[in-house]
Amino acid sequence: MLYRQRTLETPHGDLETPVLFPVSNVGKRSSDNTPAYADQIPDLRTAMVNARAIRQREPQWERLLDGSSLRQEMGVPDDTIVFADSGGFDFHTETLDTTPEKTLETQIRIDADVFGTVDLPLSREDRQAKNQRRINESIQYALAASDAHEGDSLLFASVHGHDPETVRNSIRYLDRHGDFDGFALGSLVPIRTDYRKTTKLILAARLATDKPLHVYGLGGLVYQPLLLYLGVDTFDSSSFIRSAGNRNYLIPGFGGREMHRIEGLEYLPCPCPVCGPRTTEAVRADRNLLVQHNLWALTIELRRFRYMIAAGEDIESYLELRFQGNDVTHRAYRMAKQQVRRLA
Repeated sequence: MLYRQRTLETPHGDLETPVLFPVSNVGKRSSDNTPAYADQIPDLRTAMVNARAIRQREPQWERLLDGSSLRQEMGVPDDTIVFADSGGFDFHTETLDTTPEKTLETQIRIDADVFGTVDLPLSREDRQAKNQRRINESIQYALAASDAHEGDSLLFASVHGHDPETVRNSIRYLDRHGDFDGFALGSLVPIRTDYRKTTKLILAARLATDKPLHVYGLGGLVYQPLLLYLGVDTFDSSSFIRSAGNRNYLIPGFGGREMHRIEGLEYLPCPCPVCGPRTTEAVRADRNLLVQHNLWALTIELRRFRYMIAAGEDIESYLELRFQGNDVTHRAYRMAKQQVRRLA
């Protein structure tokens, strides 16, 4: 097992890892907005934001330029630790409309603690030459950010690759030629159902550096235990929002269940502050409650893993139990275990 714990110093306080950064769609007025959670979940003083999206929301950006703080806009405590990525996922389909310097300027303006460098995610549909060009451009954007970056915020170089050698070489090259506090591995969401490939890429990144490793977009209920087992330090997820949009109820250890299939049950099995005092029908009828519960589910998943570590329990036995109800995720864990054990 490659699980590890460490403390990262950030401008807004110490960050104890491993930790989840819930995606915060700050400023959005649509149905996929992020609910308030900072006051409800005490160990979740983190948020992942999209620097490009914030800058493009003109009224909000004007308020930030006039002196409002991002944390005020989000309605979270001042000590909330914010990871601001470049909005690279948008560049999967849209033309790059920023520069490393402009993205840094935005990240500084919103007072983020962790900066993700400008990146161009890969596509399974694109030709290899195009993906290689995007990999190279992301590396150059990261080096440009390294040259321009100063201050106490952490700079994580965004890295892409669809084979372990590319991921490993990219990280080592950036480590030699730039000044980075950590690395952030992307382009995994489109291939997330290919567990063998995904875990190999994460392992390649983990073994290429001892610096903190973030994985973009895979911090959901299924992948979270695998990320912890593979030694990933930080991760983000919007699955609690997307699942609620599909009326899926997340249950640690079981995954998502469609709420319309839950019948004849007055109370749900989760004792979280959302579900505990409410009936099944009340949670089913209120999407915001479902989003809040789903975020609690992600937190509980992480708490359970931390508890097993603290109690000195056999993590591999725990994960065998954790994944035994689903053949796909069970095979994924078995593959990850084989890969890790070959390293021992």
